[in-house]
Amino acid sequence: MPNNQTSSTPSVNPRTTTQRGKRAPKGVLRRLLRMLFEFYPVLLPVTMVCIVINAVVSAIPSVFMQNIIQIVDDSYKGGDWDSVAGRILGYVAVLVVMYIISLIAGTFYTQMMAIITQGSLKKLREKMFDHMQDLPIKYFDTNGHGDIMSYYTNDVDTLRQLISQSLPQMTISGITLFAVFCIMVYYSAILALVVVVGVVCMVFAARAITARSSKFFLRQQITLANAEAFMEEMMTGQKVIKVFCHEEAAKADFDKVNEEIFYNARNGNRFANILMPLLGNVGNVMYVVVALVGGVLLLSGAPNISISGMAFSISIVVPFLSMTRQFAGAIGQVSNQVNMVVMGLAGAHRIFMLLDEEPETDDGYVTLVNAREKEDGTLEEYPERTNVWAWKHPHHDGTITYTRLRGDVRFYGVDFGYVPEKTVLHDISLYAKPGQKVAFVGSTGAGKTTITNLINRFYDIQDGKIRYDGINIKKIKKADLRHSLGIVLQDTNLFTGTVMENIRYGNLDAHDEECIAAAQLAGADDFIRRLPEGYNTMLTGNGANLSQGQRQLLAIARAAVADPPVMILDEATSSIDTHTEAIVQRGMDALMTGRTTFVIAHRLSTVQNADAIMVLDHGRIIERGTHEDLIKLKGTYYQLYTGALELD
Repeated sequence: MPNNQTSSTPSVNPRTTTQRGKRAPKGVLRRLLRMLFEFYPVLLPVTMVCIVINAVVSAIPSVFMQNIIQIVDDSYKGGDWDSVAGRILGYVAVLVVMYIISLIAGTFYTQMMAIITQGSLKKLREKMFDHMQDLPIKYFDTNGHGDIMSYYTNDVDTLRQLISQSLPQMTISGITLFAVFCIMVYYSAILALVVVVGVVCMVFAARAITARSSKFFLRQQITLANAEAFMEEMMTGQKVIKVFCHEEAAKADFDKVNEEIFYNARNGNRFANILMPLLGNVGNVMYVVVALVGGVLLLSGAPNISISGMAFSISIVVPFLSMTRQFAGAIGQVSNQVNMVVMGLAGAHRIFMLLDEEPETDDGYVTLVNAREKEDGTLEEYPERTNVWAWKHPHHDGTITYTRLRGDVRFYGVDFGYVPEKTVLHDISLYAKPGQKVAFVGSTGAGKTTITNLINRFYDIQDGKIRYDGINIKKIKKADLRHSLGIVLQDTNLFTGTVMENIRYGNLDAHDEECIAAAQLAGADDFIRRLPEGYNTMLTGNGANLSQGQRQLLAIARAAVADPPVMILDEATSSIDTHTEAIVQRGMDALMTGRTTFVIAHRLSTVQNADAIMVLDHGRIIERGTHEDLIKLKGTYYQLYTGALELD
């Protein structure tokens, strides 16, 4: 087979990304802070107090410098040097004490921020995962798995930097700016005005640059999620890529995705890296201008406009230069954190989008309970396991009735579409009495799997009714409904753990003996015992150390240990060879005995003994009956059976 060099993925132009200009909406930061306070209602305020103390103390040295210079200046003019040393040492001692307090506060807040940051991310991941478990199947069908995984990696990591670094630093810088500016105005409004002019220039420069860089950083987060989704898809389909020699095309597709990340990251960092040198130079110019203006005012003897009422002197100009440097540095620190804040808010916005997804709704009130039969033949709820199950149905008048779980499933004129404007099932009516085996056959996309998805309410119907033991399934709680159903899907999912644990997944209360009996029933016991550690063999990577057929047998055993009255077998033997199929079929027949069973199979030989066979075409049941009836009819089923038509 020749290499296919043509990419199957649409070309991606980094300059035409659909997320251009998208910004995190207002209120994200407020919501994030509210969430942090919910996580740490005591520790966070205490930490904030320490941050304030640390920031205020950082602005104090200028005041002490002014006082010390004033003392030295007055002593020089008056010739009184005797009391200078003691007064200066007093100021230095106070300053040392304040620095010690600041050191303690700074050490405490840095340690506590580590706890708050990592603890908040831990709780946030738990909150995200808990919420994700409540989302409907539709969400996972319509969102890339790699994109969902990116919430827990890239987006959470941006929050780590935002919470641990950016927010504390911006808080410190903001308080420092406010405190220093107040001191400036107190000493000299004229020099403060010079600083304000310089600050305005710095702010405009910072806004112009951060507006460009933040746009690219936002796109970077989105393209990182796209890249993870792409890589997850490629890793999952690695065997398909190999068998069709699609390696070069996959590389080309990845290069396009990677190029988009590079383009956004490069431009974002390019603008961000310009910011600090630019602000630093503006700060240096502002320092020089303040020194010149201060010197001119000092030499000219100009009056000083200030709250303090002090005249211009060297004791004002020198500390003012220090405060100017400190002021410019604080603005630089704020500007340096802007991009991290933007990225963090972009990550927070994506996380909140996940948390805001509507959970799976459940208006059901009929529950599944253990029951026992009374002497008069009626059922009553029983706290212990009785192997008799009943639907507990509360009524509006306060009465409660119990209906034995039998597995009677009936469809009445059901219409359904995954999206409202496109109906995929039309007027589906069928019934499966307790213990009956109903098979669905038809071409791919005919609606076979969709019908089974409606039975367990992965999706809700748009019109019609589905009744389970005479009860509308919309009235049954979804967890109880699904607890009464066993399902074996086309795609087998095995979890990291032992073989025994994977079988027990179908019934967490099952004993080892019950799991082994289920494996024997499914025909899996023989190969399990040949594994290195038998039932204690560890499975990883979705059972990568097992064959596809062996994995399917474990899925059947998992359904068997649940022991439900209704079984759904969606291509349950699709991955099993002919020899293994004969073994499994015996187990399947035993598994289906006494249970209502819905079977989807492409191998028509596996459904010949079904009580009813439904032939579907484009979401409609076009034929129904037993195998013999449909053969006599010589319609679509007959053509499928004889090979005149193909299922795919």
